[in-house]
Amino acid sequence: MHSIVKSWKKIFIILAAVILCSGCKNAFLPPMSYNPWEVIQLPTEVTLFDIGFTDDSDHGWIVGGDTTLLETTDGGKTWEPKTIDLEEKVRLTSVSFNGNEGWIVGQPSLLLHTDDGGESWSTIPLSSKLPGAPNTIIALGPNSAEMTTDVGAIYRTKDGGQNWRAQVEDAVGVVRNISRSSDGKYIAVSAKGNFYSTWEPGQTSWTPHNRQNSRRLENMGFGDDGRLWLLARGGQLRFSDPENLEEWGEAINPEYATSWGLLDLAYRTPDEIWISGGSGNLLRSTDGGQTWEKDLDVENVPENFYNIVFINSETGFILGQRGTMLKYNSSAVSEAA
Repeated sequence: MHSIVKSWKKIFIILAAVILCSGCKNAFLPPMSYNPWEVIQLPTEVTLFDIGFTDDSDHGWIVGGDTTLLETTDGGKTWEPKTIDLEEKVRLTSVSFNGNEGWIVGQPSLLLHTDDGGESWSTIPLSSKLPGAPNTIIALGPNSAEMTTDVGAIYRTKDGGQNWRAQVEDAVGVVRNISRSSDGKYIAVSAKGNFYSTWEPGQTSWTPHNRQNSRRLENMGFGDDGRLWLLARGGQLRFSDPENLEEWGEAINPEYATSWGLLDLAYRTPDEIWISGGSGNLLRSTDGGQTWEKDLDVENVPENFYNIVFINSETGFILGQRGTMLKYNSSAVSEAA
């Protein structure tokens, strides 16, 4: 009798496991057949926030915490630290170039400008009445740039940073992150992730939007395929309708097993999408987000991947904590093909 009971217990355990697994579609993603990313050793262990290149694809810059500024002249294979003469350490959050003219913003309140590819940087004073601290900046053309603050104020200059004109009448409030489209639209996630706001040129104020469900928002941005995307707590992903950005599709959980820490999303091409997360989590879709696979080779990099940037379809970087950087290796793709 005892052996019969034990046998039934085993059967029940097996059946329960089968039932549970049947409800966990994509619990474990298939691995990629190759790894297109290589770890680049950097002379720093601070968290990195942004990367930008001049009109020379070999010449680029990285910014990060503790006034970290790194320069490459070989396309990102090697990086050298550069020093800026400042009275105190600053959190450099954003860098952008248009040709050889570049801009860097930092917190608590810093604006740097160069017109010689970064050979020299000048500090431009910012008004003490600036709402919030500088957060992002985008170089738009000769002497022209657009800057945001961490409370969602948007400013534009056309005279090399000497004067700035507000683009919105009121700030949106403290933001978790803010993204800009190529045609000048913005989307911002509130600090608590409980709502998001949108703005486009010509509007005088931000338009607030409720989140889609009870899950707090982590990050949002503009896709290369005309859709908006969002990442929410618990590893949830959504895409908007490309014809109506107010309408959102069904929630997608690319990976039930470990996707609770998804942090950023970037398009390499209109069809190929990458998502980064905590503890070396890196996912890829080659069909616009319908199916996903995992890059298992980078799991041995036990750091959070905060920011994915593709300069073009052949050149990309992932920035993370403690000086972590991955470089997209297009030759590995060719070899795999």
